[in-house]
Amino acid sequence: MSANTRSHVPPGRRKPVQQRSQERYGRILDACAGLLDEVGPTALTTKEVAARAQVPIGTLYQFFAGKEDLLAALAGRNLDRYLQRLDDRLAQAAPVGPARFTDLAVDEFVTMKRAVPGFGQLDFGLAGATVPSGVRDERHLLDAGVDNNTAVALRLQALGGELFEASDPAALTLALRVALEAADAVLKLAFRGDPDGDPALIAECKRLVRGYLAEQLA
Repeated sequence: MSANTRSHVPPGRRKPVQQRSQERYGRILDACAGLLDEVGPTALTTKEVAARAQVPIGTLYQFFAGKEDLLAALAGRNLDRYLQRLDDRLAQAAPVGPARFTDLAVDEFVTMKRAVPGFGQLDFGLAGATVPSGVRDERHLLDAGVDNNTAVALRLQALGGELFEASDPAALTLALRVALEAADAVLKLAFRGDPDGDPALIAECKRLVRGYLAEQLA
C-alpha cells in the first residue's frame, strides 16, 4: 500500500516551488492552524494570520485568494499528512485486512485530533456547524467537484488498494463515504465533552464502521 501523495492545491492558486516561498506558505498555514485553536474559524481573519506568520498581508494574498482558500489549503495539507501517517501505520502492521485498516484509520484520526494544531477546528472540513464569514462552500474545501467526505473516501480507497477492490467501485466509494459520515458524527460526540476523546465512544465508532464495511465488502 502507498499513499496517494498528490497534494491539495487551492482553486485559483498554485503551490509555490521556490524554497523561500514554500517556507512562507508553510508558515502561513501553521499560523492559521494555531489561530484556529485560539479564536476558532468564525473569528479568524487573514490579517491576523499574516501577522502571526510574520509576512505582509500582500504575501498571503499571493498564495491564497481569501479565507476560504486558506482554510481549503490547510484542510488539504491535513488530509495529505493524515494519509501519509496512516500509510506508515499500515506498513508497520502489515498484513492488514479491512477491519484492521478501519481501526488504524480511526486511531490516526484520533491521534491527530489530540495533537495537531487546528485539527480540532478544521480536519478535512470545518468541524463546527457554524459557517464563518468569507466561506461560501465549506462542503467542498478539498475538491470543487465532490463533497469533503467523498474526496476523503476516494483517497482512502486508493490507499487501501486491493483491500477495497470491488466490481462496482462507485458503490464502494459511496459505502466509504457513508462510513466516514457515521464515524465523523460519533467522533464529534466523543470529543464534545472530552478534549482527548471519550474512549468508549471511540471504541464504538470502530465497531460501527467495521460492521458496516464488513457487510458492504461481503
